[in-house]
Amino acid sequence: MHPPVPSRPVPPPAPAGPAPLLATVLGAARRRALRDGDRQVDTAHLLHALVESDPETRAAFDGEERVARVLGYLVQRSIGYGLRWQRSAEGEGAPRPLPAARAGEGTPRRTSRWSPAAAAALEEALRRAAARGEEQPRGLDLLAGLAADPGSRAGEVLRHAGIEPPALGARAVALATASAVGVLDREGPSTEVCAREAER
Repeated sequence: MHPPVPSRPVPPPAPAGPAPLLATVLGAARRRALRDGDRQVDTAHLLHALVESDPETRAAFDGEERVARVLGYLVQRSIGYGLRWQRSAEGEGAPRPLPAARAGEGTPRRTSRWSPAAAAALEEALRRAAARGEEQPRGLDLLAGLAADPGSRAGEVLRHAGIEPPALGARAVALATASAVGVLDREGPSTEVCAREAER
């Protein structure tokens, strides 16, 4: 009798769909738009889902008090100033298909009624990830994409909460870059790094 050959651990299967975070954010944004009775999935829906889902994104706000203010305004969209959004579409032009979520060959392109501004933010997130050689964007990439359009609904929410979109976007880019190269310290990127990113 030969001793039994120890079984080798079976590696987990490679993910077949979009990155879990991205899939979570997009799904939550769609559900929120449906629940709010909005005509499109817009940048405020994306911002709401992103802040609720991603700790890295919340860290970019530099304080839980700021996060709480942003979430407070986002929650009010269905009972306060956001009611006017139900009667209009965000930005100009027809709703655009959601950009492909670069999940490998054979992954179907998802389509939905995304506002032009929301689709542009997703495209920007994908572009930033690709520039670092990464297949999937981080939450910080999407945050930077949302902050890149101060005139969007997400930009309006941020300003209501006392946050300047360009400054937040610069911090998100700096955090994503530092995290990607493994040099992020407990203090986060310096003011100098954020200023350089804001000038790009």
